[in-house]
Amino acid sequence: MMALTVSTYIIGELDYYGMTAVLFLLLTAIIKGSFIIRDFMELKGVSFLWRAIMFGWLWLVCLGILISYVITV
Repeated sequence: MMALTVSTYIIGELDYYGMTAVLFLLLTAIIKGSFIIRDFMELKGVSFLWRAIMFGWLWLVCLGILISYVITV
């Protein structure tokens, strides 16, 4: 988690931009979000419905951000 956080910070500090940077940042957000959902929120052992809702929301938000970026560029 810390390495992912530092890598996103470095991308911001080095002023990287473009589709590659956005995809990397969204992928990092999905990975970190998945760790948070599974471990911090302790949803490993709950029913499939709860996990589907949480992971579905994560993917929906990240997909919405990606679509918004693609439309505006």
